Amino acid sequence: MKSLPYFCRGEVVRGFGRGSKELGIPTANFPVSVVDHLPADIGTGIYYGWACVGNGDVFKMVMSIGWNPYYKNTKKSMETHVIHTFKEDFYGEILSVVMVGYIRPERSYDSLEALIAAINNDIEEAKLKLELPEHLKLKEDNFFTSVTSLSSAPSPTTASTSQTIMNGH
Repeated sequence: MKSLPYFCRGEVVRGFGRGSKELGIPTANFPVSVVDHLPADIGTGIYYGWACVGNGDVFKMVMSIGWNPYYKNTKKSMETHVIHTFKEDFYGEILSVVMVGYIRPERSYDSLEALIAAINNDIEEAKLKLELPEHLKLKEDNFFTSVTSLSSAPSPTTASTSQTIMNGH
């Protein structure tokens, strides 16, 4: 995929409410405006990379892009699992991610347990792959420090925020 690494940013919005509750794996969801602007060569599937909430620390992440076949969604989504335990939800915060690699295509599963096992395998694979030197260097990219200047800008409406701070690389 020639578009990787791919840098994007957007406000965390409410998703389907399944990550924490049903799966025990919380996810942060991007608004449709971010999903709709993905490059054509970034297809559905599971990706790994780095993520930062607001001006916080940068953590490893895995991301599902697609329709979640197990749930038969009709709306394409980008759901990011930041590999870190947060004390509280961060809806409305700005999530910055760098997608650095691809793990696998999205697929359906026969059971919720099989889906959870696959996600946990994806998390472990992401942890390992992100230790490679070419991926570690992206954790330090100045893209993650550029959120500060956005936060200090005059506060635009939520709708325009997701448009003005979303970007490719």
